[in-house]
Amino acid sequence: MIIPRLAAQSLRNRALTASLTVLAIAVSVMLLLGVEKVRTGARQSFADTISGTDLVVGARSGAIQLLLYSVFRIGNATNNVTWKSYQDIAKRPEVAWMVPLSLGDSHRGFRVLGTTTDYFTRYKYRHGQPLAFAAGKPFSDLFDVVIGADVASALGYKVGDRIVVAHGTGSVSFVEHEDKPFQVAGILAKTGTPVDRTLFVSLEAIEAIHVDWQTGMPVPGQGISADEVRKMHLEPKAITAALVGLNSKLATFKLQRAINEYREEPLSAIIPGAALQELWALVATAETALSVISAMVVATALLGMVTTILTSLNERRREMAILRSVGARPATILGLLTTEAAFLTLSGVGLGVALLYGSLILLRPVVDRAYGLGLAVDAPTGAEWLTLGAIVLAGVVAGLIPALRAYRLSLADGMTVRT
Repeated sequence: MIIPRLAAQSLRNRALTASLTVLAIAVSVMLLLGVEKVRTGARQSFADTISGTDLVVGARSGAIQLLLYSVFRIGNATNNVTWKSYQDIAKRPEVAWMVPLSLGDSHRGFRVLGTTTDYFTRYKYRHGQPLAFAAGKPFSDLFDVVIGADVASALGYKVGDRIVVAHGTGSVSFVEHEDKPFQVAGILAKTGTPVDRTLFVSLEAIEAIHVDWQTGMPVPGQGISADEVRKMHLEPKAITAALVGLNSKLATFKLQRAINEYREEPLSAIIPGAALQELWALVATAETALSVISAMVVATALLGMVTTILTSLNERRREMAILRSVGARPATILGLLTTEAAFLTLSGVGLGVALLYGSLILLRPVVDRAYGLGLAVDAPTGAEWLTLGAIVLAGVVAGLIPALRAYRLSLADGMTVRT
């Protein structure tokens, strides 16, 4: 017990230096574990975005691209799917339900999605959790709009407010459908998915606001009023993609092949989970690079600890000599400095874990609201405990370097006055 007491007293005598060393280790540990938390949180958030959908159908493209623009509202489709093809697939005996999606417009940086009211009952997230309304109800009128929680929060909208949709998906648009404004019919509850950042209108509404447009611009002199457009037949000509639910999971690959070989037009059918795995494989290199950088930061902090102890050795030569003179063996000196290194590393690891979880508790709502990223505040996993143990072990091993140097210092050298 004498060595731990001596080590603790020695560190108290060098409180400022020891505190800075502990802080450096703590920040590096927080960064290392934080990267892992963000990585697993991102994966889980992506996986939780869609549940209960067996296939996603769109124009022929890569699986990742189709998943990103249809589910995550990232990017744009290479082409559209004709309404006839959508109806043909929906009539197949394997299909239990099919929800069309039509993208292309926006409102102040938020995407507008044309769909049917089935979206609000068929779309599931986080292991089958359905959508819920925080206020209002699904759209029923031609110019009704349902908005996500983040849209309502960011723009201060409430049920009954009027919204003008802009053409295109840019955050700033100079071409708006001002002659056909929408009214907020409902506000969805927070989901932590791209649904929160989306405005939902009917497919007929998408057709209505573009009925007097050609090639992305309004036709001069051919404006059709909102009252006139209500009397028109507004069946969509094409959609962007569709979510598909099957009567039996066993039919998934059969229908996927049938859609991929569809003769009327080039289509793609993807399994959301399989496409996500492709996405993770694509970003695996970046994840590895982040982990390596974090590990190097930890190594740098431990190297700083070794440097600090080595630097202090010359000042502590007389302290070591006194310990030797009162009967301390060289092994005691070795144990003293190794214990100091262990104390510093353990304190740094403990403080780093505390800082990490404190930051998670404080920043979780902010990150969820800003990025839709769910960061789990749960106990460290087995792999994380092993990582922490490895850091402590590395700190003890690193502390052996100055300890071995002190071990070799002789009593005569310690008592010699250098000039």
